[in-house]
Parts: sequence; C-alpha cells; structure tokens
Amino acid sequence: MTVTKKDILMLALFSFVLFILGNWAIPVTDPVESNYTLTAKEMLLSGDYISPRICGKFWYDKPAFFYWELIAAFSVFGINDFAARFFPVVFGTIGVVMTYFFARKIYERKTALIASFLLATSFGYWLISKTVITDLTLFVFFNAVLVFFYIAYTSENKNWYYVCYLFAGLAVLTKGPIGILLPGFIITIFIIVRRDFREIPRMKPLGFIIFAAVVASWYYPMYQIHGKEFLDTFLGVHNMLRATQSEHPMWDVWWYYSVLFFIMFFPWAFVTLPQTIIRYVKNYRATHELPHFDTTKLFLLIWAITINLFYQQMATKYSTYTLPSMLPIVILAARYLIDAKKEKLVKRLGTAWAICLVLLTFFVAIPQTQYNGHSCHDTAAFLREHVNTEAGDMVVSYGDYKMSIPYYSEMTIYDVDTRERMEDKRPDGKSWRSKNVMPLVAVDDLPRDHDVYMVVNKKYYEYFPRLVNVDEWDYLATFPDNTVYVRRAK
Repeated sequence: MTVTKKDILMLALFSFVLFILGNWAIPVTDPVESNYTLTAKEMLLSGDYISPRICGKFWYDKPAFFYWELIAAFSVFGINDFAARFFPVVFGTIGVVMTYFFARKIYERKTALIASFLLATSFGYWLISKTVITDLTLFVFFNAVLVFFYIAYTSENKNWYYVCYLFAGLAVLTKGPIGILLPGFIITIFIIVRRDFREIPRMKPLGFIIFAAVVASWYYPMYQIHGKEFLDTFLGVHNMLRATQSEHPMWDVWWYYSVLFFIMFFPWAFVTLPQTIIRYVKNYRATHELPHFDTTKLFLLIWAITINLFYQQMATKYSTYTLPSMLPIVILAARYLIDAKKEKLVKRLGTAWAICLVLLTFFVAIPQTQYNGHSCHDTAAFLREHVNTEAGDMVVSYGDYKMSIPYYSEMTIYDVDTRERMEDKRPDGKSWRSKNVMPLVAVDDLPRDHDVYMVVNKKYYEYFPRLVNVDEWDYLATFPDNTVYVRRAK
C-alpha cells in the first residue's frame, strides 16, 4: 500500500469514527433537522422520490439530493436516528479526504496531513458532520468544483474541467442555483485578478451539457409536475427572499460571520489567525511592502474571502452558509503550522481536542438533545402511548410548531390558534408564510365528539388561558419544551 493510500485510510477512519460516535443516541432536533427527516420519511412512504413533501403537502424548500441520501439510509438501516445522521458522517469524511487530496496536489504530504486534521477537528465541521442538514453534502460538491477547476487550470490536462461541471450540477441538486453561481463567481474573480482571459476558451464550454443533464434529472420533472408554483416558491421564496429579506433579523449584523469564524474554526483560529496577522504587520513595518501571494495562495484567499463576503451581504444569515470556506482556510493554516515546533502543537492540541469532542458528544450533545427540549421525541412517545387516532382522537400544537412530533409520533399534528391568526399563517407563495405547510385549524373548529390532545409550547404557557377555557382541559404531562393537555369528548 502506498503512503498516500495509508494516509487516506487513516484520515477516513479517524474522521468517520469521530463523526459517528454517539449518533445512535442523538434524536432528531427542531427546527431544522426534523424538517429534513420528516420530508424524507414521507417521500419514502409515499414511493414518490421526485416531489419532496411534508405534512402531506408538497415542499419546495430544497432540491432532492439530500432527501435521497436520507431515503437511502432509511431504506438500509430503518427510520431511526443513526440512519438520519449517517450520510452527514459519510460526506464529512469525504470532505476531509478531499482536503488531503487537494492539499497534496498543490503542496506536499505534510501540508495535506495537517490541513485535513485541522478540518476534521474544527468544532464547526465536527458539529455539522453530526447534523442532519444539507451543508456537508454541499461542502463536498461546491468545493469539488473549485478543487478540479484549479487542478485543470494548473494542468496540461484540461479534461479536468468536465469534472467541475459534474460537481456543479450535483451542488445545484443539493442547494439550488448557489451551487454554480458562487463557485463561478470565485473563478471569475480569480481569472480577472490573474488577467488570464486566455484560459476561458480552454474551460470546456461543452461541459455545460454535463451540468444541464445532472440538473435536469430533478428540476425538469419537478417543473413538469408542479409548474409555476414550484418555480415561484423554490426560486422566489427559498432563494431570492433569503437574499433580500432576513428570516432572522436579529442576526443580520455586519460582524456575524467574523465572530462565527472563531467558533467554527475553534480551536485552530486562535492558533493561526492572530499570529499570521502579527507576522504580516511586522513584515510591512520592516519593508513597507504588501505581502506577495503566489498563484496558489492567491486562489485559496479569493476562495475563502469571497464566500464570507458574499454571505455577509445576504439578508438571511445561517451559521452553516460559510462552511465551504473552511477547506481553503485549513490549507492556508497548515502552511503556517508546517515547522517542527508548530507541528508538535498541532499533534498535542489536536489529540486533546479530539478527546474533548468525544466527551462533548456523550456528556453534552446526547443529554441536551434527549432531555433539554431540543427534540420533542419524548412528547411524541407520550402521544403514541395515549392517543387513539383510530377512534378519532385529534392532536393539536399551540405555539412554535415542532416537526419532530409528527416525525416520531407518525400522527397528523395540527397547528391551532384563533381564526384570525390562522388566516395570517396561511401560506401565500410570496413570503416566509410559504413555510407554514403544517395543517392548520382554528380553535373554534376543534371537535367536541372526540378527545383532543393539545401540546402547548413553553413560550406560550401564559397565552394558553386566552386561547381556550382552561376548565375544559385536563393536564396530562410536562416535558422540557411543552406541556400536554386533553379535552375529553362529550
């Protein structure tokens, strides 16, 4: 076995074990993970693998690739927590190996080993590798576009450009148009800065046929089935609206991704960034010259900086959006840490931190998700035990609707409120209300001839007496995030 194959095997095994440990005991959480798992579960049970659906309604939030991953895992392992978290682990491992492959291609083995180890043990990357979201899949496909672009750019073999188009198509199948627009923007900036316009005709324009074929495999049947409604909701609300109107206004601040960088790249950000800045400042004071970057370092910097600046301009900000920038960042950090003294620091700190990540899994992640209200799996288990849907019992939710309840309970859970507020919640295809796909019911329309169970979110305890006549409702149980009541049939 060659040295490279041994390195890849070692890194893959280390990453896979680190990411998968404890996943069987981490329940699906709200509000994001439960959306993905419930959608994939309903697609699997319906036998329709083209049209995402949730709560029995078509759901145009994301393309289908990540749902296909979940469906595949559910089909092999059953519908359970381990299966839900399996493919984020797989793609997290692939991302580490891809970092090694690229860093070794553009530098040498030592840089590749350090860079991939930094990535695997970065807090943000580790966390997302255990989380049921699209971002690790996007990390691999998005960055593969740029990895193979640079390999083609610096190689005599321009056929590598065809691989770029393939991965761009897969990125668009994972997250939408951003999968080609942002990598294309990064490549454009690099070509302009380098003033290397002669490379453009060499970039295999016919590769767009590969891209189009991959994208059309899902987008074309979706358009054929759902037409304008799909385009208006998917492109209009879930893409354009995210860019222009903040879904979470409190996080729409200029410093969001700057602070997040230190969290995502912990602990390595504190080991590399301050010292690098100090070194460049000292060098400038001594020489009065700005640092010179070779072609490779220039590309890595443009790659990392453009991603962060681009998402900083978007109105909606999520902690995972800038994850793809970690690949060039860890390679740049590895170049800084590549002397003997710093390598010892990497080994010692990295080993200690990897142990800490394992401890965080079993002593923080598992207890927090199982017992502290981040998942309503306990509420769902209680409902399965007490509710008789065959007899006509009804379950409603008041307050923040938690998709983990229908996911785990396998019941239809209605969102209940006053008739006026129900009208304000109905999806309109133009605003964030389009995400309200759960079944809605006005409190005045709740049946009297069947038992009605109500799950009251803890944030809404004080409003519950204003919604109903509390004398008609019997207390049943309290959980970390909610309380369950029942109104018996008359």
